[in-house]
Amino acid sequence: MEDSPAPRTDPAGRGPDRWQHTASAAGLLADDGSVAVTIFAEMSALAVRTGAINLGQGFPDVDGPEYVKQAAVRAIEEGRNQYAPGDGVPELRRAVAAHQKRHYGLDVDPDTEVLVTTGATEALTASILALTRPGDEVLTLEPFYDSHAAAIGMSGATHVTAPLVPGPDGFRLDVEALRAAASPRLRMIVLNSPHNPTGTVLTPGELAAVAAVARERDAIVVTDEVYEHLTFGAEHVPMATLPGMAERTLTISSSGKTFSFTGWKVGWVHGPATLVTAVRTVKQFLTYTSGAPFQPAIALALDDDETPRALAASLAERRDLLCAGLEAAGFTVTRPAGTYFVMADATELLPRLGLRDGVELCRRLPELAGVVAIPATAFCRAGSPTARALANHVRLTFVKREDVLREAVTRLAALRQA
Repeated sequence: MEDSPAPRTDPAGRGPDRWQHTASAAGLLADDGSVAVTIFAEMSALAVRTGAINLGQGFPDVDGPEYVKQAAVRAIEEGRNQYAPGDGVPELRRAVAAHQKRHYGLDVDPDTEVLVTTGATEALTASILALTRPGDEVLTLEPFYDSHAAAIGMSGATHVTAPLVPGPDGFRLDVEALRAAASPRLRMIVLNSPHNPTGTVLTPGELAAVAAVARERDAIVVTDEVYEHLTFGAEHVPMATLPGMAERTLTISSSGKTFSFTGWKVGWVHGPATLVTAVRTVKQFLTYTSGAPFQPAIALALDDDETPRALAASLAERRDLLCAGLEAAGFTVTRPAGTYFVMADATELLPRLGLRDGVELCRRLPELAGVVAIPATAFCRAGSPTARALANHVRLTFVKREDVLREAVTRLAALRQA
């Protein structure tokens, strides 16, 4: 546990502070008011302490293209080291608009409908803070990326979910549950496809169901599309391309996943000018601006369609390597159609290891096999039906070098003998 501020005495009955709402939404607030470290921090520290291979956190162990790095070096040497414009440098905003037109046929005005952000996380958080308030409901899929829940907690809105259900065709959206979760108080749907942690790429039919709910409830859709180019045989369809959705959709992506520069934190959001103005109004008081020399380098990268294709092809091979190793070790694997991640069900493995669930397995896995994973319940609301259904699932990443994955697979084989 980390040290945390003591809960304040509140004679006026105003309730918890905003940081407590945020921690609670992310599943980090204990009954005594203390704040736990995230499971990601816990597992990464465990990897360092034990020398285990960290397949918990999804970041590449190889940099992106050399020419993009050199473009950033040139920008630094040319003196582009002070504040960038609050909206982002013009060449990057133009590159985002051109990318969306080239790949998806979307007409985007780079001057009024594109905002550069400090990674996709800021774009998501600023969008939720700008456009929701207490009393509103924000719907996400479950399991969900943890920052989505935290940002909803910051806003004071209520987080509701619709489950992704594992089956022979991967994790699929429960459309009836989606409709049931969409009450008249629904203000926003936060959609992540390709989806972290499940690796699902939503089908056109699933997307159409989400769009229908958004139109019926007059809700805004915020789409987290950071893995848009990292798909394996499945087509990524942006929500903004569906009929009647461009005017109510904010589309978010970033350079971190597409070009393997996660530490640069260059992201963007585009959508109707009125919605982008709302997001900009909040964002300018968060970071204001960042990454001045990185932005022109990413503008150059966005004109490159070959690098993302090559990365996706390489990731598909590494996915297959890890999935085969997990199956050989005794897991049941749901093969992902996109992202960096694979979900593995340890139900058949746990009794032989004398373990109760995925959380216990992840805490023992460094000792048992020298590998670190993340329990799927870290991406669920505590005690929810989805959390119960995924109690024995763990998430691992395959965005590591092939030699690292081969060593991890060799180590995981020890579970068969455990």
